[in-house]
Amino acid sequence: MSRSIEGVSNWMHMFRWIVKLIRDEYGIDEKSLTRTAVLETDCGLSIEQVEEVLEIIAESFDVRFPAGTLDEVLKLEELCMLAAWLRGLFKKPEFISADFEGRCRAMNALAGA
Repeated sequence: MSRSIEGVSNWMHMFRWIVKLIRDEYGIDEKSLTRTAVLETDCGLSIEQVEEVLEIIAESFDVRFPAGTLDEVLKLEELCMLAAWLRGLFKKPEFISADFEGRCRAMNALAGA
């Protein structure tokens, strides 16, 4: 399930990587995969597909998403920012709760900024 992450060095590269993943895995038109797109409604992903996307990101980037991630992350951009932060490529996203931040930091050594 792991995919190459070559060339992913910032959150915008991560965004592009995730867009390609969703496009290729689920056949969703890139026009729907905008920064503000809500994962389930705008992107047309089922909750199971969103969970699969999290698994692929986790395996590919060697990060761990805590339980409750989908309570914190609704939009494609938020998923990208969170994944990039967990990987040490982006500052801590403003939208995450303090409790969730603590759980993320406990599971991901690179989540720091």
